[in-house]
Amino acid sequence: MKIAFLDTKTLGDVPNLEKLQDFGEVQYYSTTLPSETLSRVQDRDIVITNKVVLDKATLEKCPHLKLICVAATGMNNIDLSAAQDLKIQVKNAVDYSTSSVAQLTFAILLQLINNVTYFDNYVKSGAYSQSDIFTHLGPSYEELGGKQFGVIGFGTIGRQVARIAAAFGARVVYYSTSGKNNNPDYQRLELNEFLATCDIISIHAPLTYQTRNLIAYPELQNMKPSALLLNVGRGGIIEEADLARALNENLIAGAGLDVFSAEPVKPDNPLLHLNNPAKVVLTPHIAWASREARLLLMNKVIQNIQVFLET
Repeated sequence: MKIAFLDTKTLGDVPNLEKLQDFGEVQYYSTTLPSETLSRVQDRDIVITNKVVLDKATLEKCPHLKLICVAATGMNNIDLSAAQDLKIQVKNAVDYSTSSVAQLTFAILLQLINNVTYFDNYVKSGAYSQSDIFTHLGPSYEELGGKQFGVIGFGTIGRQVARIAAAFGARVVYYSTSGKNNNPDYQRLELNEFLATCDIISIHAPLTYQTRNLIAYPELQNMKPSALLLNVGRGGIIEEADLARALNENLIAGAGLDVFSAEPVKPDNPLLHLNNPAKVVLTPHIAWASREARLLLMNKVIQNIQVFLET
């Protein structure tokens, strides 16, 4: 088998990457530009991609290609219809990052609430050493216990976030973007009530026609001035210019985002130019990327190849 992995840089240094060589000749590429894609896949039997686009025009020129493994869950970078017509199997990976995403969700949230960076800097600056009392009652913070914690997107990750929030003593509710999710363990609310009553909203939904720009200025106006909004799902679910406006106008208290409508984030993104930058915590789409999650992801890619070769 001739195999190409088009963007290994997206997985980083994971040792099980070398297991691909058990299946045949492997070409590893750190990144692949659109102009380079065809030449790198044209003679391959199996192609692995995380974010490199494989469109119809490319697939039609790959007579040997039998399997595309997407090193991610989302497959929007593959022309699935063309692949089906050309009898090219496409396999993705699921359920590899639940713990990782949930963990970073709360890291972002607790930074927004507890402002650990401020207190850490206060001690390290020497200011605490000069204090005449044992503590420092600077910026105050509140507890998660007793707050209404709303989850948008109640799949595997959303349910894990709900369990952790409940462990903190929060009251968990959720909004079903499809209208079909009914979970007996938590209360489901319609969007208007959900937005108006939640103290914290955490988004873990896929980007679909139902969720694109789900949270824009009118929805932000409906939220509590004390509310915090997190997006650890997909960029494009929150209208970022509207969010920046809402933060500048104090419509909500703060926001944390790990995903953006354009990635890497554009330098002119209004969230990078807020009147008060401390109102946001921004991370570069890393919630999925614990070392354990990346190892598991690669194992799932390898398993997909094994199953394909055995059938």
